Amino acid sequence: MHKIHVKHKSALDQTEYYDGKFQGRKEEYFDAISTSSTLYVGNLSFYTFEEQVYELFARAGDLRRVIMGLDRTTRTPCGFCFVEFYTREDAKNAMMYINGTRLDDRIIRTDWDAGFKEGRQFGRGRSGGQVRDEVRVNFDVGRGGFGKEMQRQLKQHTVQPF
Repeated sequence: MHKIHVKHKSALDQTEYYDGKFQGRKEEYFDAISTSSTLYVGNLSFYTFEEQVYELFARAGDLRRVIMGLDRTTRTPCGFCFVEFYTREDAKNAMMYINGTRLDDRIIRTDWDAGFKEGRQFGRGRSGGQVRDEVRVNFDVGRGGFGKEMQRQLKQHTVQPF
């Protein structure tokens, strides 16, 4: 039996993102996205607490849980999280009304996620955090200052005292 793929979905039901680490075929990934009630939330401050995320997203509906993204090495927040709702309709409300709003003075972004699996809460960058924070060259106080690579370069060019 073949699944029927609806071509005319609303923008709220779709995603531009494809998780290259997804264990399965691309078609399976997009099938999982189409029924998911889990959101990826990005551009969080490193100083945002789980309680703040919960309070904001609970306005869209009943939450199952919030999983904060952690630096793989330091086990500290690294700017993203997963928000699981009980229903897709509640997750859709969050996509519609919370995506692009401010939390901790940062504009957050939401996207559909195929579903949280243990281990995904850790950053995928070489240094343990998010990849985007490794290559970032601007100073961002909410995300720990300069990116990891820029911090490394600055450290190399700093004169060390005797």
